[in-house]
Amino acid sequence: MLWLRSAAFNLTFYAASVVIVIAATPCFVLPRSCTVRSMAAWSHMTLWLLRVLAGTRYEVRGTLPEGGVLLASKHQSMWDTIVMTAILNNPAMVLKRELLWIPFYGWYAQKSRMIAIDRGAGSNAIRRLVAQGKAAIAEGRPIVIFPEGTRAAPGSKLDYKPGVAALYRQLGVSCVPAAVNSGLFWGRRGFARRPGTIVLEFLEPIPPGLDRRSFMETLETRIETATARLLAEAGAKGAGAPVENRTATSL
Repeated sequence: MLWLRSAAFNLTFYAASVVIVIAATPCFVLPRSCTVRSMAAWSHMTLWLLRVLAGTRYEVRGTLPEGGVLLASKHQSMWDTIVMTAILNNPAMVLKRELLWIPFYGWYAQKSRMIAIDRGAGSNAIRRLVAQGKAAIAEGRPIVIFPEGTRAAPGSKLDYKPGVAALYRQLGVSCVPAAVNSGLFWGRRGFARRPGTIVLEFLEPIPPGLDRRSFMETLETRIETATARLLAEAGAKGAGAPVENRTATSL
């Protein structure tokens, strides 16, 4: 049953994605807002297909960030980027420059003014990151960054990259940490899409003004502690099984 439901989702997801990206091609010559809405629609479609075909729901805990704020999240799955595009208002996602080379996806990312960085460019990459971050904050957009720079398997932790600290110090805004257990249900590699409830939890904001070391220690501790708790919570009921709805915000 798991294989059949996963196959149904994967096939429908990729087929529907092709149809949507082609149908949304006129957005390239229309205002940017058209592209932003199209990407949000694609994300909502994906979450709906995941629920209907794979039996994978999701729950959002904590206060949804709004406006010009820095959001730093654990990254375990492609699902993380999808849900952020769906639930946040016009987010500026920090992504690897190589993703802009992907046909259609990269074009839409550029049109919607996501923040692309060249991780091999050293200090120049940080300067460009900060400049683009300031532009996004000036527009009242939330900035989403995954501090580890790539997806980490559930239970593992990668080094936190300096980009998040540079944004925090230079932008002078609060940073909202976020924890997630998505890797239990939609792995970074693999075919299976497991039934259950993915939990995304927005944690207590870190106010501006901390020094770099204090900020990084606080950020890492909050994200990793909360992520471990979410993994244990799901594991206590069996990985892939629904978790309790403990907040008023359930999607």
